[in-house]
Amino acid sequence: MDFLSITLSLLFLAALSIVLYLITARRYQSADSVANSYDQWTEDGILEFYWGEHIHLGHYGSPPQHKDFLKAKSDFVHEMLRWGGLDKLPAGTTVLDVGCGIGGSSRILARDYGFAVTGVTISPQQVERARQLTPQGLDAQFQVDDAMALSFPDASFDVVWSIEAGPHMPDKAVFAKELMRVVKPGGVMVMADWNQRDDRQKPLNFWERPVMQQLLDQWSHPAFSSIEGFAELLEATGLVKGQVDTADWTAETLPSWLDSIWQGIARPEGLVKFGPSGLIKSLREVPTLLLMRLAFGTGLCRFGMFRAVRASQPQAAGSAQTASATISPVEKQ
Repeated sequence: MDFLSITLSLLFLAALSIVLYLITARRYQSADSVANSYDQWTEDGILEFYWGEHIHLGHYGSPPQHKDFLKAKSDFVHEMLRWGGLDKLPAGTTVLDVGCGIGGSSRILARDYGFAVTGVTISPQQVERARQLTPQGLDAQFQVDDAMALSFPDASFDVVWSIEAGPHMPDKAVFAKELMRVVKPGGVMVMADWNQRDDRQKPLNFWERPVMQQLLDQWSHPAFSSIEGFAELLEATGLVKGQVDTADWTAETLPSWLDSIWQGIARPEGLVKFGPSGLIKSLREVPTLLLMRLAFGTGLCRFGMFRAVRASQPQAAGSAQTASATISPVEKQ
């Protein structure tokens, strides 16, 4: 086969891959579409093999430094806990982990800090796997629940904890209200999330809009909120004491995107374990990971941290106009 034939064949495969990538998008349709996506990712085991028990980004330090991919993910939990001031809380503190995945963070909170953790996810397969991975005697339990309508009574937990669950929520105001509703007065809500730039200050441009749309469509995300916008929604619940503390951890987490792609190269045993179908599924995620790296690297997306203390008495809530202004034109599509 001559050079021209090889080049044409590669171009054809690349074009075919792009077409397949676009037509097999996992667009958000309902809570069921989110649950089904996570059920599939959990059942085939590929995500857990490469990303470990923590299905979230890693913390690489400030400034970022080279670090093992799985260790960075574990370190993220400890860094988030310290940032939120939770390291000062006693053993037995009750924690609700909203969007717990397969329970990696929940187990660290229970094992290393003695907290009594309840993890919830909308995926039955994730709950089953989380229970399988949790040793007997560890105070961490898991159940299926919907973060948009949590089954717990008001003021049930000392701490509400959530990592990277927000983009799956279709109504950010309802999500904010549910997070704060189940925190006890004086308790703390600590959250880490993928956010987009506040487009009220700087609208998305001609290339950012299609990139953002792919980030929404490919991983069952109905919308991203901005850091500023979600902080406003939390305060608008009337349940927050004072103001919401926020931080931007984009720089600390940015290496995760390329590191996640590198895992497929550095750990070729996955090709044997999962076979050709696993290879195809893994390659299919590469464009989205690259787009995420592009978005977070250019400021289109930001990694937001949120900390809010539950007020003892309801506070004056923000206006409906302020709350509604936090949803961007992209989020409305």
